[in-house]
Amino acid sequence: MVDEDFGEATIVYEDPDEGTVRRTVENEHVAYFQDHWIVKTGEDDEGRDTIMRIPATRVYHVERTVQEFEAEISTLADQVRSLTADIRQKLPVGSEDLESRGRRDRGRDRGGPVEIDVERGRESAEERKPGSESGGS
Repeated sequence: MVDEDFGEATIVYEDPDEGTVRRTVENEHVAYFQDHWIVKTGEDDEGRDTIMRIPATRVYHVERTVQEFEAEISTLADQVRSLTADIRQKLPVGSEDLESRGRRDRGRDRGGPVEIDVERGRESAEERKPGSESGGS
């Protein structure tokens, strides 16, 4: 049993047997995880939660009541920032700072991962000659 009232969530989805279903549950009993909406449907005889996993492709929309919309958006923004930081650590993209370049170069010394530069587009033989970038030939 939940002591605090965190509002309600209504999920509208397509069920193969029932057609379009509209189910309202307590806000904390619905979550999105691994391309599925997970909804608590009850408890078994031993007190364990029973859930239903609904593929995201079958869900039309989810309505939730929240205390403050701005706080909810702020929480969502924080989650996105955290996710992008995790991705940046795992997949360095774009310009890199000296510290990360140093880590990459040290990886080469230890037999670690090696970064290979890939040409973008086509260059003429003249553009590929050493010194052609600085104007000297």
